[in-house]
Amino acid sequence: MDLSIQQVASLTGTTSRTLRHYGDIGLLVPSRIASNGYRHYDQASLVRLQRILLLRELGLGLPAIAAVLKHETSPTEALAAHVLWLRAEQQRLGRLIESVEKTIAAQEKGEEIMAENMFDGFDHTQYKDEVEQRWGKDAYARGDTWWRGMLPLEKQELKELVAALNSDWIAASTSTVAPDSTQAQELAQRHVAWLASVPGTPASKPGGDMKGYVLGLAQMYVSDERFAANYGGLAGATFVRDVLTTYAERDL
Repeated sequence: MDLSIQQVASLTGTTSRTLRHYGDIGLLVPSRIASNGYRHYDQASLVRLQRILLLRELGLGLPAIAAVLKHETSPTEALAAHVLWLRAEQQRLGRLIESVEKTIAAQEKGEEIMAENMFDGFDHTQYKDEVEQRWGKDAYARGDTWWRGMLPLEKQELKELVAALNSDWIAASTSTVAPDSTQAQELAQRHVAWLASVPGTPASKPGGDMKGYVLGLAQMYVSDERFAANYGGLAGATFVRDVLTTYAERDL
């Protein structure tokens, strides 16, 4: 397979300018450059481009995508991991669609709209009860205030960070990486650093029970299917739990 930049642009619905930019920043290097200066792409390049476009669909910025691709073991494993991620997103979107349809049906019938049915699948507020029960109302209030006070760009950057982290977890869980390996433990370190950055959590408080918090969350990722979906399902969540448990016991 050997497609020109114009053919790839037409095939993918993107632009030649975008593809050239991807090449200039090292994200998608063409397989060859013809004598007329046109860039050409082989099958491996197209597989990488598919991955880039999929990650863009999930809202990741180019630096985050570059970081994700850097840590991937193989294109096949990466795409398999992405299928799991897309299925999790499909489930969330399914809940969103169902909640909106319930609102439409209730309005058409003149019925009262149940608040708990209106916001399923939306942001962090769906975990309000669990957070307050486990760590207190103050923990939720502080985290909620922090999130709502962020600028749109800051929220987007955080979403990209979490999306890249989740993608790396899924990629690692579907590979041969062992929970106690250097690569897996680096993921755990990134995960704990993210947890510590969120106000109101035990991980963010000086002298807080960081170890207990991480161990509790690690188990919750497995026992609660909503969290497990972030890591591609039960198998992925189990891998995350084992990695975080090893990290917590060794370094916290």
